[in-house]
Amino acid sequence: MSANGHDPRRRRFLAAAAAAAMGMAAALPRATIATDSAIRRPIPASDEWLPVIGLGTWLTFDVYQPESRLPVMRAFFEHGGGLIDSSPMYGEAEAVIGWCLERLGHPPGLFSATKVWTPGVATAPGQLADSLRLWGLERLDLQQIHNLVQWQRHIETLKAWKAEGRIRYLGVTTSHGRRHDELEQVMRTQPLDFVQFTYNVIDREAERRLLPLAAERGIAVIINRPFRGGSLFNRVRGRPLPPWAGEIDCANWAQFFLKYLVSHPAVTCAIPATTQAAHLHENMGAGRGRLPDAALRQDMLRYFQSL
Repeated sequence: MSANGHDPRRRRFLAAAAAAAMGMAAALPRATIATDSAIRRPIPASDEWLPVIGLGTWLTFDVYQPESRLPVMRAFFEHGGGLIDSSPMYGEAEAVIGWCLERLGHPPGLFSATKVWTPGVATAPGQLADSLRLWGLERLDLQQIHNLVQWQRHIETLKAWKAEGRIRYLGVTTSHGRRHDELEQVMRTQPLDFVQFTYNVIDREAERRLLPLAAERGIAVIINRPFRGGSLFNRVRGRPLPPWAGEIDCANWAQFFLKYLVSHPAVTCAIPATTQAAHLHENMGAGRGRLPDAALRQDMLRYFQSL
């Protein structure tokens, strides 16, 4: 914090969010960088930029045949992907990630994000060591406290790890739209770099409190469950996209759902999960081309709700 009491990180982020909001007010704005490249958003803590579409691994990478996920991860990096999110809770996922990364030559664009998931603070260092070993890395980009488990104690550990250079960023997560009151408390009182929570066209409670607070505090936002566990596709199966979908370079429902999320100026990255390279290709398309402005976001909601 500067001597006059103002946080320069917060000022930078508010300026970026204001610029993004102004862009959303214009008619069908283009991305902030060339449309043939992945749309990126800044991490307020550092001004580092991340592609807005990442890769989740919950359930989808918990397999005993890691070769089956190699096409997905290869396609992810071919499309300019960066952030891969996992957790020790996700079974074999971290081991599968590491197996794939090794065979892909550890792509330079990787932004590694995993979690500490243990009720005991004494076991946290061992969990970090396991994650590093499984990913095949010397340092993690982002370590998060999984679903706020023992966050009051783990946050001190993560602060120490960051100071020691063992991790670059720290954060906390929730899922399924739960524990927003507690998450809000953590966001208001702790020096978080990232926060992760559920947000989609049905679960929009985050628009009321969490997203504005993240913008105010200069915290990067990762969105989980963007497809509501796949149930959103059941709602639209057999239904056509709106006639104006092409105006925001939207070719399928996956892109419709994701573009709604990442067009919010406080959102840094969404992490859809998939087992298929073809679906990965569709998801990554949401991170290119034009994004909806504020008025069109409302049209997207109205169209979805009418189905």
